[in-house]
Amino acid sequence: MKRQKRDKTERAFAKGYQMGAQGRPNENCPHSDGNDQRQAWLNGWREGWSDHVEGYTGVSGLHKVNQHQL
Repeated sequence: MKRQKRDKTERAFAKGYQMGAQGRPNENCPHSDGNDQRQAWLNGWREGWSDHVEGYTGVSGLHKVNQHQL
């Protein structure tokens, strides 16, 4: 658990994935422009958004969510 708290880009990716998978807009990114955490968050959001659009929600997407848990 300590490792995850230290690796801020991995945590940002996971949070972005969760937001994208829930169908939330990418304007909700909490990170400032131009840093690695913002880029990781947006990459996670894009992957989560594509899973959301493809229908990986609920039980059908459970295997994907477990990969991106915090």
